[in-house]
Amino acid sequence: MHRIAVVLLTTGLVVVFALLVAATAGVLARLDGATYPRALMRAATAFAAVLTLIAAITGALAQYFP
Repeated sequence: MHRIAVVLLTTGLVVVFALLVAATAGVLARLDGATYPRALMRAATAFAAVLTLIAAITGALAQYFP
């Protein structure tokens, strides 16, 4: 039961972190003069990049834990 809770809490934390990065990227793009659609695309790209990076790190670390 504890393992499921850890996985769910970690997943939630990663998603919140990815959303914060995406929001920051969108705001910075908008402040830089980008249009709303372009700022949204930059935010989506940042969100996907963070999730991809976390998945790669998890895959690399998974081989060390049984």
